[in-house]
Parts: sequence; structure tokens; C-alpha cells
Amino acid sequence: MNRIFRPFLATLLAIGAATAMSSAVATAPLPADGARVHVSWTDPAAFTEVRDSHGRGMLRATDWLGRLQKHVVTRADTLLPPGQSLDVTFTDIKLAGAFEPWRGPNFDDVRIVKDIYPPRITLRFTRRGADGQVIDEGERTLRDAAFLSRGTPNTSDTLRYEKRLLDDWLRREFKAA
Repeated sequence: MNRIFRPFLATLLAIGAATAMSSAVATAPLPADGARVHVSWTDPAAFTEVRDSHGRGMLRATDWLGRLQKHVVTRADTLLPPGQSLDVTFTDIKLAGAFEPWRGPNFDDVRIVKDIYPPRITLRFTRRGADGQVIDEGERTLRDAAFLSRGTPNTSDTLRYEKRLLDDWLRREFKAA
């Protein structure tokens, strides 16, 4: 495939995938009744990660969004006091690293992780008491500029920096709870 047609085809595929997935992935599946933590997301096609990856991120958005959803549900459930519930909505996500296609055709699908590409997550949350009253709510923008300087326990997890970012937020936000 020539160099002019390849980016054009990738853009067309990204637009088609974004259109097909925007309604299918706009919100997460609802957890089973009785779950204390609910995680959803806005349209992933509007996320910085998907827009900046020129279609590469959209095809795998359901995978990494589902994995982040499961992580938040598991961690938040251990931090919330009995009777409380938490609703989290991801409104924007930029995974650590970036694609640098100018490195050549062999690097089109390679994510380069450098400290100039930190992870960033914007989210809204609502914490409710056992009576259903809102205890706390807000919007947070999470960013870890020193993400490469800190040790990571699981170096094989491709979402290790984003999960640590979410862990830090959950501990800060709910430590007093």
C-alpha cells in the first residue's frame, strides 16, 4: 500500500469504527443489582486517546475501558464504608505514551512511552450514603507527570500507569471515609 493511501484508509476505518462503536460503547454495561460501585463512560470517540491515536485506540477502546472499569469497581469497593455507593463516569482518557508515526512505517502501531506523554483521566463521581443522599460529588482531572519515576509493581500490565493513577485518586478521595 502506498504512503498516501495508507493514512487515508486508516482515517476511514477510524471514522467507521467510531461511528459503529459510539452508540455501543457510550456507557458501560450495568453491574448486577446490589453493586456498590457503578462505572460508565461518555462517548469514547471523543476521548483524547482515540482522537490522538488516529483510529488505533478506538478499535481497542472497549478492551481498555472495560479493564479500567473493572479495576475501579474492585478497588473502590474495598475503600467505601458499608452502605455507601459510588458512581464514576469517565469523561476523557489519555493513556500513557503516544504513537510517533514520523519514526517510520515500522512504528505506526508502536506506543512510545516517555515522560512527555503522561496518563490523564478526567472523571465525574457521586458518592451516596445508605439513605441515598449525596455525600460528595465532583469532577476530577487526574494526571501523573512523574509516572515513569515511580516504581510499578506489575510491569506486564499495559494499563499499569492508568490504574496507579486511579488508585492514587481513590485513596486520596476516600481515605477519610
